Amino acid sequence: MNETVLFVLLDEYADWEAGSLAAALNEEPEGDGQRFDVKTVSLTKDPVKSIGGFTVLPDYGIDDAPSEFAGLILIGGNSWRKAGSERVMELADRALRQQAVLGAICDATVFLGKNGLLNDAPHTSNQLDDLQETAGDRYTNQAHYLKQQAVRSGQLVTANGTAFLEFGKEVLEALNAAPQSEIDEWYGFFKKGYYEYLKSKQ
Repeated sequence: MNETVLFVLLDEYADWEAGSLAAALNEEPEGDGQRFDVKTVSLTKDPVKSIGGFTVLPDYGIDDAPSEFAGLILIGGNSWRKAGSERVMELADRALRQQAVLGAICDATVFLGKNGLLNDAPHTSNQLDDLQETAGDRYTNQAHYLKQQAVRSGQLVTANGTAFLEFGKEVLEALNAAPQSEIDEWYGFFKKGYYEYLKSKQ
């Protein structure tokens, strides 16, 4: 039975941060069959529209989301500071209890900081100053803020909004989604571009 990976998409979500990782999870590593079911979840099952104008009908609202999943991926966007987003903590708490992979990119990292989930692990975000200002005294781990594209600490993965490939690589590794060589190949192909990647393989 395939494991579920939930992508949390709120209104005005950053579509470019979700697509490449979701596609990689839908592949069949080493031709052994698909291991993951990618599903989308939002506050309700009403349609949500991305920053790019794509409209998605979520598979689940928070109320009927699966009780068990292998990964919870919080995709950035413009709604993480709006009223109602706090309900996503129901899923984040479930992820922590299950020791599922919890990934957050772009402003979703600020959401985690605001809810105290970055206080015990190395992490990153878009800007430390903004994270501190928005999260206030609920964020106490400035000493372990890293100026990196993406940071993985155990089952927690954080990244800034330009780091969708680095984020994807770290999430794939945290999920053990494919052999390391395949993950490296996926990352190198898209990071370097087609022709530079071919040169590196010669």
